[in-house]
Amino acid sequence: MQLTLEFGGGLELLCDSVKVHNVNVDLPKGVDKLTMRNLLPWILTNLIKERPEMFMKEESVRPGVLALVNDCDWELSGQLDTTLEEKDVIVFISTLHGG
Repeated sequence: MQLTLEFGGGLELLCDSVKVHNVNVDLPKGVDKLTMRNLLPWILTNLIKERPEMFMKEESVRPGVLALVNDCDWELSGQLDTTLEEKDVIVFISTLHGG
């Protein structure tokens, strides 16, 4: 499944400073629909190059990381159970900044 993943607010530093990733994600065995629950571990394995604890906590994104699916807050669409479709755009933005 082709997806566009974008990282901002400093999260791009975890991905070799690349903000936009056009990726092809295969469905895990035995799964008919890709969800955010499936995508997050894929991101950890394939895109995050350092400090994964800054992106995820347990099986979800860390508090302070805003996740948008097609410009909609994932909290409104089911969070980890949000179903993803071909060519969706998923954006992760850190809302925590040093001062």
